Amino acid sequence: MGKIKHIAIATQEPEKTAKFYKDVFGLEEVGQVSNDNAEGFYLSDGNINIAILRFKNEILVGEKFDTNYSGIHHIGFQVDDAEAADVKLRKADAFPMEEINSTLQAGMSRGHGGKNVELKYNGPDGVMIDISQTGWVGTEEE
Repeated sequence: MGKIKHIAIATQEPEKTAKFYKDVFGLEEVGQVSNDNAEGFYLSDGNINIAILRFKNEILVGEKFDTNYSGIHHIGFQVDDAEAADVKLRKADAFPMEEINSTLQAGMSRGHGGKNVELKYNGPDGVMIDISQTGWVGTEEE
């Protein structure tokens, strides 16, 4: 069974948005990102990772959004077996978002330091879905 472990929120003001979630809900800052693709913060309650990101790269933000978009951008599921999840996703007509995955240099065999996204897929209703076998920074280890 997949577990929701990650939600990404796109924002134009990552510091202000992260401060809101830290101050109001007591989320802990567990990481930061600043590169050509995005800048922002990773927050966690110990179970779920919330990425607060200002996207800089039009490819990464996806076809449905642009870099000025603010709101929920994608959700991530931690799965026990990424290859089995890939088969199920494809059978359900949810295919890897090759251009985004290539830009992220994501994939089953090359994650981000063992944590965070492994592959992004196009889910129903235009919802972008991440799958990870190793989880996200700040989430509980099982």
